[in-house]
Amino acid sequence: MQEFFAAARAALDRTRGVTGVIVREVSGSTFFSQRPDEVFPAASVIKIPLVMALYADAAAGRISLEERVPVGATVGGTGILGDLRDVREVSLRDLAMLTIALSDNTATNRLIDRLGVARVDERMAEWGCARSKLARGMFDWDAQKRGLENVASPSEIAALLERLVRGELVDRATSDAVIAVLERTNRIVEAREVMDRLLADPKSELETADRLALEGQLLQREGKHSEAEALFTRALPGKDEFHRRHLCLFPIARSLDALGRHDDAWRVLAEAHASQVESIQRQSPQWAVRAMPDMSVTALGCDPADVAAWDHAGAPSTADSPVFVVGFPRSGTTLLELALDAHPQLKSMDEQRFVQDVLDDLVAAGAAYPQRLKDVSRDVLDRVRARYWERVAKKVKLAAGERLVDKNPLNILRLPVIRRVFPNARILLAVRHPCDVILSCYMQQFRAPDFALLCRSIESLALGFRRTFDYWYAQSALLAPAVHELRYEDFVRDIGSGTRAVADFLELPWTESMLRPAERAQAKGYISTPSYAQVTQPVNQKSVDRWRRYEKHFAGALPPLAPYLERWGYAFAGVNSK
Repeated sequence: MQEFFAAARAALDRTRGVTGVIVREVSGSTFFSQRPDEVFPAASVIKIPLVMALYADAAAGRISLEERVPVGATVGGTGILGDLRDVREVSLRDLAMLTIALSDNTATNRLIDRLGVARVDERMAEWGCARSKLARGMFDWDAQKRGLENVASPSEIAALLERLVRGELVDRATSDAVIAVLERTNRIVEAREVMDRLLADPKSELETADRLALEGQLLQREGKHSEAEALFTRALPGKDEFHRRHLCLFPIARSLDALGRHDDAWRVLAEAHASQVESIQRQSPQWAVRAMPDMSVTALGCDPADVAAWDHAGAPSTADSPVFVVGFPRSGTTLLELALDAHPQLKSMDEQRFVQDVLDDLVAAGAAYPQRLKDVSRDVLDRVRARYWERVAKKVKLAAGERLVDKNPLNILRLPVIRRVFPNARILLAVRHPCDVILSCYMQQFRAPDFALLCRSIESLALGFRRTFDYWYAQSALLAPAVHELRYEDFVRDIGSGTRAVADFLELPWTESMLRPAERAQAKGYISTPSYAQVTQPVNQKSVDRWRRYEKHFAGALPPLAPYLERWGYAFAGVNSK
């Protein structure tokens, strides 16, 4: 280890800047340091004491973590909050998670607005951080011009983290936050260590609804579903808070499903969706009048004569274009993305709405989308592509020779814009048994109001699925994209053959690392999609034909799904496409 640190010191000495570093054990032993007590511009490290201050004030009763604040003005850099167009308000609890797990700058600024700079600095002083200071929000250039800068010293931040890990600063709210972040970033062993320390503390409050639900979530991750179901049931809000019951009902249903209590799971899911619809209508009244989400995009097809006149001069090559991964949600797109991300010549990013942004840019430039795209000039296309890559650069850094993997399942509805702007791009279409897809969506608590409404019944999901793929195949027949269809069932049965076929399609050499998407998931830590827990498990076939357990509930869904059951070889007796 001494050789490692000697090499590290030599490398730091060769850098052109001034660096401050400290590496310590929780016990207090220092392995390595360089300028540990000097003050440096803090960048994102200042977000740690910010979130700790929030939880400390919550534990003291000065603030509620359930308080919702407007998203407000968004800023650039890391994070996703600025890309969520339908989200108007966010709880302080969720802002804290975004701040730590994704280093979300907009979320950080809302926490600073709510707490105040002075309050955060007061807390930091209480914790012994005499030199580290919060002075401004993220990307506040005016404040920076006035000389205001967030600063921190390595030794103070390290000491703060040591005390947090040792439990010296851990009150109920802060400890819950630590466990939640560890669970959400797939660090289950560490989350259990913190939880067990709390359970052993006679002063710890163990019977709060939040604590019960948090322990239930951890037990689910550990496969202890009987205990998890019992704790979520105890944490379940009363009937007078019906709009909040879905927060516990969805996880209860997951545990009931895992325990083989399928009738009970189905009954609980029905109540969960009713609760979530009421919650959506309270928070977003504009959704209350909709029986179904707006899927009008599926009525907007390209004009064959217009497509025939598209000029692709100057378009980027396949190697210089993104690799797009599309499909209906819960079709295995995250598993596929992680297998791709494990390839040394590919790099993915969390799901982003950048293709929709491209569409918006085209419309802003005067394009009649998608009926008349032939008149979009080369100059406009170049500018739109440049803006796309500028957005990408804020999320992921591509090394020379690396290709971007842009995975967003619902880009399946944006094929015309992909084909017009990146005509040489390769597209991977994830296909899975439609009934398994629909069941998985129905059992999932989606936060986006439009998709949550789509998922409130098996029948509405089946209709949405049918419209989605009717649109995809109609536009594919006209636009002739370079597409490789990947069946989930085949992929999980033989991931070697599946990844080789994908590598061949992308004109890349196959690498053995593609066989281990679970390792890649663990290395990435935070995964923004609902399948964040499943993809950390070794590839398996547990989810294949899962819908059969609930087959008696699918009578109304099978007729609209019939064309795709037949098209993809999932024939089902007694079903026709009429």
